[in-house]
Amino acid sequence: MKIEVNIKKKLGNFNLDINFSSDSLRTGILGRSGCGKSVTLKAIAGIITPDSGRIVINDKVLYDSDKNINLKPQERKVGYLFQNYALFPTMTVEKNISVVIKNKENKKEKVNGLISKFGLEEIRNKYPNQISGGQQQRTALARLIASNPDIIMLDEAFSALDSHLREQLQLDMINFFKEYNITALIVSHDRDEIYKMTDRIVVVDNGVVCSSGTTKGIFKSTENVATAMLTGCKNISAIEVLDSRKIFAKDWNIVLNTNVDVDSSIKYVGVRAHDFNFDKGDNEFTAKVINTVESIFENVYILEVAGGNKNIWLKRSNEINTEIGSKVFVNSESLMLLK
Repeated sequence: MKIEVNIKKKLGNFNLDINFSSDSLRTGILGRSGCGKSVTLKAIAGIITPDSGRIVINDKVLYDSDKNINLKPQERKVGYLFQNYALFPTMTVEKNISVVIKNKENKKEKVNGLISKFGLEEIRNKYPNQISGGQQQRTALARLIASNPDIIMLDEAFSALDSHLREQLQLDMINFFKEYNITALIVSHDRDEIYKMTDRIVVVDNGVVCSSGTTKGIFKSTENVATAMLTGCKNISAIEVLDSRKIFAKDWNIVLNTNVDVDSSIKYVGVRAHDFNFDKGDNEFTAKVINTVESIFENVYILEVAGGNKNIWLKRSNEINTEIGSKVFVNSESLMLLK
């Protein structure tokens, strides 16, 4: 399944200009609140109409402003899971699922199969206001699959759930996507969720795509500041290029050697918190630990470098027993050279 989106939409003072394509079964759109993620989904679903552009799913043109094509929402075969799940309040769980199945042949069998698959047997005769948020979500997902869509779109679908239920449902959804061979477009501001649930990622900032590619590739290394920040990089410094493979990180007051040539387009360096360490690396500098934030599985150390105007975040597992000293290291291959 391939999805192509190239649209523009002006909403008040906000301008959406989104252009991406993906042939992955699970594609994520990552961005902060208000960046245009949900507007993009609504345009794909046909809830709002772009000002111009083109939307194609698996060679089926949903929207094309040049050719005056704009399919109605019910003609698009797009399953859209709203943040509030949009269950019918006067229908039971079973009825909410069955109502979208148009073909009466084997309808009961299909409904029973989905109820079993999503663990809804004990609540099949209850109404939405009688079940938990997690149960409502599973009901909504079962209804989406029952409608036999070409693509399922999840809009911050797990944000309202507690951590245990969220992780369980994320795992369940990954398995469902694989089992039903369903193409999914997953929108979230949660980078951990996007990382776990997608194969490809589109990073959106202020209405435009700033990066796209494989999820692991984007998280491992990126080329611009906006993407680095949105994927969780805590350490970003403006730089001065000293020579082809040596830079001065102005905000940290340290010199770093790179493993590739640095051209004039590079203005910043980024280092993920877990790439700094107290053990070894081909870049070394002196810093002072000024604060420690402890959690169950890892600690975060806030470091201060003499003459620097930004602190450095260092994160490491609690299982690492290396002595914490004044020497800090980072490998040149871990440096993200940013534009």
